[in-house]
Amino acid sequence: MMIVEPVILRPLRAEWESIKAQIIPLAEKASGIVPRSQSPGDRRAADTASRKLRSQAMELRDAFLHRLANIRILDPACGSGNFLYLALQGVKDLENRAVLECEALELSPRALEVGPEIVHGIEINPFAAELARTTIWIGDIQWRRRNGIYSEPPPILRKLDAIECRDALITKRSEGSFVEAGWPAAEFIVGNPPFLGDKFMRESLGGDYTETLREIYLGRVPGGADLVCYWFDKAEKQLCSEAALRVGLVSTNSIRGGANRAVLDRIAAAGRIFAAWSNEEWTIEGAAVRVSLVCFDHPKPQGFAELDSRKVEKIHSDLSSRSTDMTTATALPENANTAFNGISKKGAFDIVGDLARAWLMLPLNPNGRPNSDVLFPWLNGEDVTARGSGKWIINFGEMSLRAASLYEAPFQHIAQPVKSAREKSGSVGEKKSWWLLARRAPAMFSNISSHHRLIATPETPTHTVFAWLPTGVVPDKNLIVISRSDDTSFGILHSRFHIAWARALGSPYGNHPTARRYNSSRVFRTFPFPKGLTPNIPAKDYENDPRAQTVARAARRLDELRNAWLNPPDLVKIEPEVVPGYPDRILPKDAQAAVTLKTRTLTNLYNQRPQWLTDVHRDLDAAVAAAYGWPADISEEDALAKLLEINLARAALNCGEGEVEIEEDNEPAED
Repeated sequence: MMIVEPVILRPLRAEWESIKAQIIPLAEKASGIVPRSQSPGDRRAADTASRKLRSQAMELRDAFLHRLANIRILDPACGSGNFLYLALQGVKDLENRAVLECEALELSPRALEVGPEIVHGIEINPFAAELARTTIWIGDIQWRRRNGIYSEPPPILRKLDAIECRDALITKRSEGSFVEAGWPAAEFIVGNPPFLGDKFMRESLGGDYTETLREIYLGRVPGGADLVCYWFDKAEKQLCSEAALRVGLVSTNSIRGGANRAVLDRIAAAGRIFAAWSNEEWTIEGAAVRVSLVCFDHPKPQGFAELDSRKVEKIHSDLSSRSTDMTTATALPENANTAFNGISKKGAFDIVGDLARAWLMLPLNPNGRPNSDVLFPWLNGEDVTARGSGKWIINFGEMSLRAASLYEAPFQHIAQPVKSAREKSGSVGEKKSWWLLARRAPAMFSNISSHHRLIATPETPTHTVFAWLPTGVVPDKNLIVISRSDDTSFGILHSRFHIAWARALGSPYGNHPTARRYNSSRVFRTFPFPKGLTPNIPAKDYENDPRAQTVARAARRLDELRNAWLNPPDLVKIEPEVVPGYPDRILPKDAQAAVTLKTRTLTNLYNQRPQWLTDVHRDLDAAVAAAYGWPADISEEDALAKLLEINLARAALNCGEGEVEIEEDNEPAED
């Protein structure tokens, strides 16, 4: 009822209360009329006056009941009809309440008229559509039985044509072309459209269907948006054409960010989100997920909105109610070409460390080159937040098939399994260049090549943390790599101000209630670094700036203490790799040390949050606050407001420079 209640029942109840407020004085006045005498004439006059007042009252009642019997409620992805069932039950309850309350005011009884005909649905699955029809009819019968009504017009289960079995998004014309599907006009739209991530649409719906859908909705729904966004877009279109008045839909919680949020941006700009639950537990086909429930209409904002069962002044398109609307943050040119997603494999290019080392020790290949040309330590998010898998990766870069095949052992390892898997890919490029990584991130490698180390953060962290990575490794797609090697940049990124910015702008992911995705566009590209310490300035240009020096000292101290906790010198030994050119290996000294080291991870450290960690972060935060010219104890809300002010001011100054569009990146494809 979380959607049915605010979208349908609450306004109808308010409407009834307003009408009842007009009925009550009429009915009370009618009941209070007494004849001046017991003469026939006076009694007739009193009776006529009383009937006239009651007639006026009944006209008001009947008009409302007629309205209830003729409203239209649409669920454009109705499944087995649960939302329509709840809506019908609620409207019937209200009708019955209105009749009984009027009878208590001595108005004549009135037959109940609200029936299954008020609900309408669209469902592509024939079995589900038929089940929805049955659910609605049985629900109507059960309601009547519960309320002491046992007469039924034959047949008991009549045909319910208002549940249409068809596609709700596109339809095929007689000549074979596809166009946008129409929806019937309905005052209220509610539903739980299908949850299907952008990266899985092609696999589940087919390549042709997915491309057709995106082409038809081009300019309205971003190409990287999840399937559910198309229902939000069409519902908004119904509001714009006045074919609907109020809407409530369920979505995965990822609608609050990334490409998905574009539809909510438009909804919030055109009207208002009057109620929302931003991050609720939900169960779909036995699987627990986290969802957002969004209710919206087109009236000008008036009164309070309701967010997560709290009254708020306004709900922004990211389903927050901050006084600062973070959805207006703009990409800044000064942050361009600095943060990158790592590579995407799309195949069995990863190998265990022992195999990589064995290949590194092999003789030179027929081309006279060593296997070290194509073998690299491979790091993903867990390698940063946990102890690391020790995996390596085969990376042929942009080599031709002929050149790659000259690295005999690595090439032979991937030839059969990767080629076989790529033949099933929907990507022409992945099929054609099957021996290459699917996303090779050349811009990232070009930018980090001049640095002796690089900053990285997991895209989907439990805690947003940053760590140094050595050069000579291959970061995975789930790592965001920042091509800066100075302690000042590291410290600014690890300050509570940047973490708060990441929480505010990062899109939700997974089933963790507070998890936010850190991405290279929406979060990093928009973040305003302190003036004079921005990523487009070489670090050597501000190395004498006292602000930079203070931040750098605090950042180094944080890194030193963390490393001492993660890898205590009495528990680890440092060994060089089997050939030069690679980072040293950090290994446990013995079996007991190995057991202890398994628990020494960044995730565990930030879960425990020991006092020394709190202290060193406080020092770092104070240094970064001073770099902005703020007091150390500035609140998170005030800091976000100031950061957004800086962002918008810089964006205005840079207007016209180009290359400032935010490149949305939703959940990356699975390997």
